[in-house]
Amino acid sequence: MIFPIISFLAVLSISLIVTRLAAMALTLTGMSRESARFQARSALTGVGFTTSESEIIVNHPVRRQIIMVIMLIGNIGIPTMIATLAVSMITTAQAEHWWNPVLLMVVGLGALIYAARSQWIEKHLNKILAKILKRWTDLEVRDYISLLQLQNGYAVNEMVIQQGDWIDGKSLEEAALPHEGILVLGIQREDGKYVGAPRATDVIRHGDILVAYGRVDRLEELDQRTGPIGDAAHCEAVKELAREES
Repeated sequence: MIFPIISFLAVLSISLIVTRLAAMALTLTGMSRESARFQARSALTGVGFTTSESEIIVNHPVRRQIIMVIMLIGNIGIPTMIATLAVSMITTAQAEHWWNPVLLMVVGLGALIYAARSQWIEKHLNKILAKILKRWTDLEVRDYISLLQLQNGYAVNEMVIQQGDWIDGKSLEEAALPHEGILVLGIQREDGKYVGAPRATDVIRHGDILVAYGRVDRLEELDQRTGPIGDAAHCEAVKELAREES
């Protein structure tokens, strides 16, 4: 009676672990955490992903191998998990003391949800996976989360420039974002052209997607900054950074 539920929880646990490992592996190859998680879950469930994102995967040898493995595991694991869940529900409905297996199911799912969200588990698995990738692949793998201090209040964010935004129509030199602790890593133009390591003379226009690195709170404030009021916000951000560095 309890064995089908334990089997279901075991299969679900393995699926979560595989997805987490695959997402971390993709992150270590340079993908953003959000994209890596989406790609890992898409591959496991077989729902697919957009053309531009699939090219990012296919054109990278390590990412391609990771996705191939997780697709294979997903084709085996998803049907198994559905079958064990169906058996669990049938046996639970037929059981005299049906609340015991239900309680086991609830406790097990709660534990899995906690483990899936645990930063401590992610941190240690990340270290293990980095060692495995460095040992078994011939590519230089970097832990970009640690390299950029992304767990210490810093982030790499994308922001879509809207008409009327404070930064709309300004060159990077005019915006002077480094003075408030923000670095622009790239600009995705509306026509699809990507400007990597942009120069000071490059102008930001509405419709562009800005790839920027800095503290999360400063990036969020910049994304909300509009019109002439933004000049005062920029000056305040510059003063705040100066106070922090002094």
